[in-house]
Amino acid sequence: MSPFVESSRGFFEELHRRASAGLEVTLLWSRGAGKLVVSVADTMTGESFELPVAREEALEAFNHPFAYAAGRGITWGATGWGLERAR
Repeated sequence: MSPFVESSRGFFEELHRRASAGLEVTLLWSRGAGKLVVSVADTMTGESFELPVAREEALEAFNHPFAYAAGRGITWGATGWGLERAR
């Protein structure tokens, strides 16, 4: 797999990735733009979102992307967060 991925915000280098229960969380960095993005994708539903993050909050946002998303008003899932459904 290439360490470079295309995001809705351009081309980024993958710094870290984790996957569990159909959720993929990736920390991406654009060397040219000096930007960091946390990308979250649900492989079961196809839903996803991206969070631009500051350098000092990147690891925390990577570890807790749903908390960061909620704090920024990003909703998840067609029926909310989908916590009631088993993954």
